[in-house]
Amino acid sequence: MSITVRAASSSDLDTVVALRLALLREHRSNPLFERLHPEAPSRARDVYRGHLESPDQVVLLAERDGQAVGILRCVHAASSPLLLPESYCYMSSAYVTPGERRAGILKALFDEGVRWCRARGLSEVRLYVSVEDDVARAAWSSLGFTPVEELRVHRLQPADAG
Repeated sequence: MSITVRAASSSDLDTVVALRLALLREHRSNPLFERLHPEAPSRARDVYRGHLESPDQVVLLAERDGQAVGILRCVHAASSPLLLPESYCYMSSAYVTPGERRAGILKALFDEGVRWCRARGLSEVRLYVSVEDDVARAAWSSLGFTPVEELRVHRLQPADAG
């Protein structure tokens, strides 16, 4: 059974929403994703519809026998005006359904993302990966990514009213 990767369209909105919410739920132990908004499913439709309609990004779907088994978002992002390259690809929201992992689906999504980048003249790809997710860090390292910085979070407590 072969894997196909294609750009998602607005008709894939339900699939995109389902995969992206599955990703957030799976990573709820990550402090950035632990507080899923109660209206996230309805809000997701507007957010992801915007992604699907944007000329500066593509949402890729990996399918096996017509069933979506993975997703990857690629964004043509502007860099700092002081640095080169002037723009790059920001990859995010990579997700492969649990039963399909370790079968080359992430690589197939990444390879199609690279083709998209090259068609746009982009020469660099960036992404964030959780420092606590050893499996994801190893997967991205196997695709040639190297760590260059670390994102840190500090939550502010509400100021005392008194």
